[in-house]
Amino acid sequence: MQKSNRNHTYLILLLILSTSHFLNDLMQSLIPASYPLLKAKYSLDFIQIGLISLTFQVAGASLQPIVGMITDKNAAPYSPVVGMIFTFSGLVSLAFAQNYQIILISVVLIGIGSSIFHPEATRMARYAAGNRQGLAQGIFQVGGQAGGSLGPICAAIILVPWGLSSLSIFAILALLAMILLVWIGSKQREISLEFSKNQEKMRNKTKLIVFSPLKISICLSILIFLIFTKNFYSESFRSFYTFYLIDHFGLSIQASQLMLFIFLFSAAIGVLIGGIIGDKIGRYWIIMISVLGPLPLTIILPYADLFWTGVLTILINLVMASAFASILIYAIDLLPNRIGLIGGLFYGLNFGLGGIAAGFLGVLTEKYGIENTYLICSFMPFAGLMVWFLPRMDNKLK
Repeated sequence: MQKSNRNHTYLILLLILSTSHFLNDLMQSLIPASYPLLKAKYSLDFIQIGLISLTFQVAGASLQPIVGMITDKNAAPYSPVVGMIFTFSGLVSLAFAQNYQIILISVVLIGIGSSIFHPEATRMARYAAGNRQGLAQGIFQVGGQAGGSLGPICAAIILVPWGLSSLSIFAILALLAMILLVWIGSKQREISLEFSKNQEKMRNKTKLIVFSPLKISICLSILIFLIFTKNFYSESFRSFYTFYLIDHFGLSIQASQLMLFIFLFSAAIGVLIGGIIGDKIGRYWIIMISVLGPLPLTIILPYADLFWTGVLTILINLVMASAFASILIYAIDLLPNRIGLIGGLFYGLNFGLGGIAAGFLGVLTEKYGIENTYLICSFMPFAGLMVWFLPRMDNKLK
């Protein structure tokens, strides 16, 4: 397997892992991308749309910490394959759903699939990274971000003209992902052994500073708060941006899906750039920039015309995209022996808190209108000020 001799980074494995992440998140992204079609077909209101997001994301969140804890103690390199079986079942079920209840059951299956996929995939990205955790997480995350961005395009090109039943076509992607994940699982033992040896060498060369349980708890609480506020703002786009464009600017469903794709795809670029820069300037500053940095743009956005709405949303997501990967690496550095637990917990929170935000945003939009919702959300990046309370430990824990 090809690897960099300088930093022991397994590039081929990371690229294939990123591809599996791409396929996983592409299938997930079909859920919010299909909201306009579901709303029209089943006469749903915004509260019901928000409930679908809540159900999907809570299902995606609930098992991840549990899976992570189990795989920390007992290696399960093929568990992501099991996750893909759930995703496959959920997509087929959603494609032929006959009522709102079946829709909810379908998104639960897809959410469970994702909850099984992420903890072990995060572990493999950590193992394959060598000394370049930012680059590795950037490569891994760029697959997820790129896959997630394609949902709106698939909706515009396939779902809108062919109907919701065409979702079953995408179930084929789950089969392809299973093949890739079987190969990745077969490499875990080799990669993990080398990772352990490299970590031992680093511990012998570097003085390790271990924080107290109280300090770690405070840091993790701040990181969770930052994820919530970041997801709160991001979810307003993921679930309601198309409705905002249709309502505020009179765009068609296809045009609004294209705008959503541009917004989401910019994250794929931002997360890779953020990972590379994070290896150079440290995770602390990347978290600060990615959460607090978009604030001026988010405040201007509700008053922009269509052109500047497109420009601003790209810039916002470009800057904000690297937040999660940097927060995840920072959290793993706090508890380096609990990769599965931290990966599962933070991916779970990324889903669950986003789902809670989606449910709340649905109620907010139904009561006050979608324009006022975006006005309220524009102040969420102020939360980035909490980064000042985190220790700057990039050179202390590796």
